[in-house]
Amino acid sequence: MDISFDGKTAIVTGAAHGIGEAITHGLASRGATVWACDILEDALNRMVAAGSATDDTSIHPRIVDVTDKAQVTALVEEASAGSGHVDILVCVAGGVSGQAGQAIENVTEQQWQDIFEVNLKGAFLCAQGVAPTMKASGEGRILIISSGAGLGVSLTGIQAYASAKAGQIGLVRQLAHELGPYGITVNSVAPGFIRSNPSSEKQWIAMGEEGQRRLMENIPLRRLGASEDIANAVMFLVSDLATYITGQTLSVNGGR
Repeated sequence: MDISFDGKTAIVTGAAHGIGEAITHGLASRGATVWACDILEDALNRMVAAGSATDDTSIHPRIVDVTDKAQVTALVEEASAGSGHVDILVCVAGGVSGQAGQAIENVTEQQWQDIFEVNLKGAFLCAQGVAPTMKASGEGRILIISSGAGLGVSLTGIQAYASAKAGQIGLVRQLAHELGPYGITVNSVAPGFIRSNPSSEKQWIAMGEEGQRRLMENIPLRRLGASEDIANAVMFLVSDLATYITGQTLSVNGGR
């Protein structure tokens, strides 16, 4: 069965590159009107330009800081102006905020807070923003990109990142319970290590040849995942093929 999002309105955060970019193009190529937001204007414009002619007309790039409630509210209002509601929300914005792993005694409160703001608060504000429109329409799909770091030990070594990603998974379970009676599903995809953005590329280089070899040997499929692998899982979970799946976290990590 083909997956189609004809007539659907979607919001994708963290859309400028990597996983968010692949999800944006995946939704648009299957018929959705996508409001793609990020704080990286140049990268966001490049992402739109890299799409097909069809994507160009169905992707609406917007500069939005997901930690700012007013900006999130304005985005939801604009995206829902046509149809009256948002059908799909995919939260990709997050990451390590330019940080690297260090001993816990050296971590500042601001470093801890920065990661929680964009990963957990951002997902909360976006879900909070779309929930009323989804309730009104009687259905909706919310998908949060978490991480294997939220299910186990993080390769980043960053305490706040592991904690925030675990928090996202908890948020998914709670929202699935709360919003299920309104026909809204809430799920998560937890990627393994994906070379999808400058931070992950820096981490890959820092591993060195020996570290890269060990990582690959620990993946049963013996390859790193690609952004498209994550996007494919998302396409399924936000489609009509997954109407009876909610509160779940799908690990997409090559079997690691």
